[in-house]
Amino acid sequence: MKTILVTGATAGFGAAFARRFVKDGHRVIATGRRVERLAALAEELGDRLLAVPLDVTDKAAVAGFLGTLPADWRRIDVLVNNAGLALGLGPAWEADLADWDTMVATNVTGLIHVTRAILPGMVERNDGIILNLGSVAGVYPYPGGHVYGGSKAFVQQFSLNLRADLVGKNIRVTDIEPGMVSGSEFSKVRFGGDESKAAAVYAGTHSLNPEDIAETAAWLVSLPAHVNINRIEMMPTCQANGPFAVKRE
Repeated sequence: MKTILVTGATAGFGAAFARRFVKDGHRVIATGRRVERLAALAEELGDRLLAVPLDVTDKAAVAGFLGTLPADWRRIDVLVNNAGLALGLGPAWEADLADWDTMVATNVTGLIHVTRAILPGMVERNDGIILNLGSVAGVYPYPGGHVYGGSKAFVQQFSLNLRADLVGKNIRVTDIEPGMVSGSEFSKVRFGGDESKAAAVYAGTHSLNPEDIAETAAWLVSLPAHVNINRIEMMPTCQANGPFAVKRE
């Protein structure tokens, strides 16, 4: 049994991670900003889940997070850096700077601060797993992806550089990079709550779903301790990278 910390556990991937890990016999510390959703998840999953409100953009809260946990929950065996979001899909010159700042604060700064808070304990014990949620957007550019794609490219490179620091230690790091995934709040958040725009993204597709991503995370956690998967790029069969864009006169 492992103790697994999942950030952004109030919906989508995070809730799916929590359900899958509890089903597999692990204990889950589920964090997020929406307290009522954390309470509902705790009621659903029972005493194997500890719900702890946390905003990953609150640097002081992240730095002191371990100290707020019950003593027998402070050994974090697996960290799932799931909290993240995309905002807007317009061109860079029209983008809202506040949206850019929010994406960087959550997808980059929040992720590295949570990692820095948890990693020393793993190094001290010479044992641990870090699963970072990247995206194919960090590999393949697309119009309107600008800062979101840039933030996920950072997650990929940060993950690889963590492994460079940790070489020879029994600590694994994987960047999970999903493509099109329906069944989460991702597109709804990106389009400011517009349900019709969010639904149009997945119309006519058989996309991945949060449970597919949780299945992948469960497999990673189950691997022998000497096996590190650096990156996993995932797409549904209805999606693939395309040709270069060419603007012809």
